[in-house]
Amino acid sequence: MPLEQQEQQPKLKLFGTLGSPAAYAIRDFLHRSDVPFEWVEIRNNQHAREIGVDHIHDPRLPVCVFSDGTRMERPTIRQIIEKLGWFRTPSCTEYDLAIYGAGPAGLSAAVYGASEGLKTVVVERWAIGGQAASSPKIENYLGFPAGISGAELAERAREQACRFGAEILLAREGVRGEFQAGKRIGYLADGTKIVARTAICATGIEYRRLGLPNEDRFIGAGVYYGAGASEASMCGDEHVFIVGGGNSAGQAALHFARFARIVSMVVRADNLKSTLSTYLIDRIRSAPKVEVLTNTEVTNLEGDELLRSITLVNRKTGEEKSFQTRWLFVCIGGSPHTDWAVEAGVVRDEAGYLVTGPDLHFEGQASNGGWPLDRSPYYLETNVPGLFAAGDVRHGSVKRCASAVGEGAMAVTFAHRYLSNG
Repeated sequence: MPLEQQEQQPKLKLFGTLGSPAAYAIRDFLHRSDVPFEWVEIRNNQHAREIGVDHIHDPRLPVCVFSDGTRMERPTIRQIIEKLGWFRTPSCTEYDLAIYGAGPAGLSAAVYGASEGLKTVVVERWAIGGQAASSPKIENYLGFPAGISGAELAERAREQACRFGAEILLAREGVRGEFQAGKRIGYLADGTKIVARTAICATGIEYRRLGLPNEDRFIGAGVYYGAGASEASMCGDEHVFIVGGGNSAGQAALHFARFARIVSMVVRADNLKSTLSTYLIDRIRSAPKVEVLTNTEVTNLEGDELLRSITLVNRKTGEEKSFQTRWLFVCIGGSPHTDWAVEAGVVRDEAGYLVTGPDLHFEGQASNGGWPLDRSPYYLETNVPGLFAAGDVRHGSVKRCASAVGEGAMAVTFAHRYLSNG
């Protein structure tokens, strides 16, 4: 995925219907992966027949047509990755460093680990860049005064890591971990086993759901999680709603305002000051097409095959109001990807985040026999020696791109120290 792709012709055309969860998943993956593509909406049965399917509800949709003429009907992300030539098998039976997650923290660790001579492998279950890749613009990251899209930043980091020799395994998900005889063993969902002397967990978090009755029914068909940059160009003259008051929600609101008729931020708090960077608050206040609905939450979703309307309630007055919309983007909080840690005996806090370094003392794990060495845990080290955590998945982390990048680099420093001294 060289950066020059951004100026090239689309690598593929994607044909599908609006509101198709399968089509959305592909669009989201391609956008996050910085792959040029053309989205072609099928609006009627005649158009469907022109591309070789019977009707707009044909189960063979969506259809991908690649630049070399290859056609795929309802492809999986794994199939697309294989066609793009990105699917790899591990080249080593054992690595110095295994990194789980290819968001900012994982990519940073890959760059520093590989550049310092460690045999490094990165395992990513979805797309390069994590949540950051869905951000339309990151403006407070050092060195990019005009801002940079999350997808482009992730692609630059991926290319940098690969140039230093890091291996990146896409469409792979770790499901179980074992720690024995100085080895950190990760078992992936497809049966692959990754053996490494040290490991860094940088699996990040995923946005929480609203917990509403019809929510699952509308996922990818009007309800989306994250900044949704892949969908912005399809929201012309529409009313878009974004739930959340953090930086990702603020950036999404400003991005959608370039296309939509109006963008409403739905925020439970009294204001944005405690959750949003000042520069974004100033931008939002001066954006004529962005409104902020404070003390408000979504209480109901209605529609047919697509989301058609939502109900909002003012938490102070109890006033309810319904709005017609096909676009609801949810950017609220997060749940860490750490289910595997329970069986592996890795300490988590009450919310599921991995506990590291000095915080292990507060959890009672470094002083009650839960820490096996005669030294204190390194700052980003879990209760398992040689296993580190970096970025959003870590207890007490700062949820910012720059912080994740810093922790990824720092974790490699401690991995080196562990490999040298134990």
